[in-house]
Amino acid sequence: MSQSVMGQAMVTTEDITVLGKVSTAFGIKGWVKVYSYTDPITNILDYERWLIKVGGEWRPYQVEDGQTQGKGLTAKLKGVSDRDMALALSQLEIGVPTSELPEPAENEHYWFQLEGLKVVNTHGQWLGRVKELFESGGGNLVMVVAACEGSLDRQERLLPYVDAIVLDVDLDKGEIQVEWDSDF
Repeated sequence: MSQSVMGQAMVTTEDITVLGKVSTAFGIKGWVKVYSYTDPITNILDYERWLIKVGGEWRPYQVEDGQTQGKGLTAKLKGVSDRDMALALSQLEIGVPTSELPEPAENEHYWFQLEGLKVVNTHGQWLGRVKELFESGGGNLVMVVAACEGSLDRQERLLPYVDAIVLDVDLDKGEIQVEWDSDF
């Protein structure tokens, strides 16, 4: 388990949520282009400190400034003062301590909270576990349910993450109940 220092507290990788990545350098003064996983994308700029995974370790960076640039984002990080330093951060993940994330609204969940949950249909059949979620375009969210030990079969399923399909998410139980026939 990798640990890194942020202020005085030690941060374990389990306590970090990835919110995006540095794409590449932007200009010659140390700015970086940022690919944000947040919705809206500008939410990543709400965090004054980012953890960037450099050489397998999370290192803290102070965000001095950030702005939209075309359809993307750029940011200026304290201590990153030229293009070469910015290029050294290219394609590295940006995270924040999970404890700093805002509490989701009732009946809303972060994607990372759903990954690994057991998926059971209304007939009591265990379809598998949530492997990942992704947007399929047009704002449609898809849940990838992978077969695992104990599941009904070895089939991987793609389920639309919509109210008509996802009936209940119980984080305490580690389970999602869905309206989904096992033949699909």
